Amino acid sequence: MPHTIRSHSPLNGRANTPRSYGGATERVVEALREAIVTLEIPPGAPLDKAVLTARFGVSRFPVAEAFTRLKAEGLVDVRPQSGSTASLIRLADVRENMFLRRALEGEAVALLASRNDAALLVEVDRNLRYQKSAVEAGDRPGFHRLDLEFHDLLVSAVGYPRMRATVEHARLALDRVRRLLGTPRRHALTYAEHCAIVEALRNAAPDAARAAMAVHIDSVMSELEAFAVAKPEVFADREPAADPLQV
Repeated sequence: MPHTIRSHSPLNGRANTPRSYGGATERVVEALREAIVTLEIPPGAPLDKAVLTARFGVSRFPVAEAFTRLKAEGLVDVRPQSGSTASLIRLADVRENMFLRRALEGEAVALLASRNDAALLVEVDRNLRYQKSAVEAGDRPGFHRLDLEFHDLLVSAVGYPRMRATVEHARLALDRVRRLLGTPRRHALTYAEHCAIVEALRNAAPDAARAAMAVHIDSVMSELEAFAVAKPEVFADREPAADPLQV
C-alpha cells in the first residue's frame, strides 16, 4: 500500500500549463525528498504515480520529473516495468561518504584546534548545552537539528567553501542513515563524542581533535554495520544473515 505523504497545498485546482510545470515539479520533489529522508516513506516502499498526482493536484509530468531528479540523488529507483520505489540504502555509498567525512572533518577540527578560536568555542559550547537538553528531554528531531548544526559550525569555521560543500553533500547522502540510528542511546553517545571533540579544541590539541572526530565517525559506522546485519531488507547491498539452522 502506498504511504501517505504530507504535501504542501495543492495548486488551487488549476491545471498545469507548461509555465507552471517547474513550480509543480519543485513542490513534488521537495515533499517526496522530505518524506523519504525522514523515513516517512521507508526504503523499498512503492511510489504510486497515480496516487501522487491526485495527492499533489498535478499532472503526471511533474511527478515523473520529480522521480527522475530524486533518482539522480539516489533516493528513488525508477523501474518502468515494475514501478518506482524509495531506494534502498547502499552500504557502499554510506562507507564512502563516511570516509570523506572522517578525512575532511578530522582535518577541519585539527586545524581549528591549532587556531584556538575563542569565539567558535562560545558557539559550540552553546550548541552542546542545547544538545544536552534535547537528550534529556528525548527530543529526537531537536537533537538531529543540533547535531547537524554542530558539524556545520566546525566545518564552516575553517573557511574553505569547497570543502564545506563536499562535506555537506556527503552529509545529505547520510540523512536517512542518521535517522535510522537516531535512538536515545545513540544521541547520548553522540553528545559525549561531541564533548570530546570540543574538549580537544579547548585544549588546542590538533591530534586529539582529529582522533576524537575519527572515534565519532567510526562509532556511527560500526552501529550502522550492526544495523545492516539485523535489518538487511533496508539495504541494497547487504545479504540476509545466514539462518544458523541452515548452516
